[in-house]
Amino acid sequence: MASTPKSMSYADVPVKNRPKSYAGEKTGIHIVCVFLSLLSILPFWVMIVNSTRSTPEIQQHALSLIPSVHMVKNFQILTGKSFNPLVGLMNSMIISVGVTLLTVYFSSLTAYALVAYDWKLRNAFFKFIVGVMMIPAQCTMIGFYQMVYKIGMTNHLSMLILPAIAAPSTVFFMRQYLYPTLSMDIVQAARIDGAGEFRIFNTIVLPIMKPALATQAIFCFVSSWNNLFTPLVLLTDSKKYTMPIMVSLLRGDIYKTEYGSIYMGLTLTVVPLIIVYLLLSKYIIAGVALGGVKS
Repeated sequence: MASTPKSMSYADVPVKNRPKSYAGEKTGIHIVCVFLSLLSILPFWVMIVNSTRSTPEIQQHALSLIPSVHMVKNFQILTGKSFNPLVGLMNSMIISVGVTLLTVYFSSLTAYALVAYDWKLRNAFFKFIVGVMMIPAQCTMIGFYQMVYKIGMTNHLSMLILPAIAAPSTVFFMRQYLYPTLSMDIVQAARIDGAGEFRIFNTIVLPIMKPALATQAIFCFVSSWNNLFTPLVLLTDSKKYTMPIMVSLLRGDIYKTEYGSIYMGLTLTVVPLIIVYLLLSKYIIAGVALGGVKS
């Protein structure tokens, strides 16, 4: 008895047997993707190239794709200022890593409480969090600075890290991700087995939220790393300056602005962001299906 031929999907059809319109469409998609990739990389490449050029070269020819030979000189000018950029990188790294860890963990914990527990003021609390999101940080800065000044913590990096525990926008994102993803059957089974609430959260909920954690970690790290306003208000000691403050002070020379050293500082500022993105982006792509629960 002859066997019934298996049904073939369009992806199983050999490339040479597919319609020409498909091949042309695929080529067009590749061209557009390559163009967008080059367009995204171009500003970073121009910044890196300008960090190797002198100030006269930048002023005479603003755009150049060919590196020059003044990288060492620009770095010497940068390190010859009244502050140390390596100290700025270290301060920014301490603040950004601390902010990212606190924001992601405690926001996930709050989102879990909003999803897993049925308590009377749950919806009112969630609406309050959404309302807090609408208040700009600049509106509360005066009161925050007065509080920090009264307790004598104006030059402490911890005052730039600890407030990250309360992050309404991250809580909102985590709650929206966790609400359709978390299966309460798993939580109830873990409770029956005698697991505590923190153990359930750390060993069951957090792995399910890995894509959301990676996404928010990137956003939190970049936002904290690029933050200029709050550190500029709270920090007056040059040894506690972050990298954005140091880069902004490079334009404060009275007689001459060294644009090459400014681009060198910007390049040093961007490199950690690129590294963090490359380390975490794979979790966003590979962990999209982690929230699925088979019945």
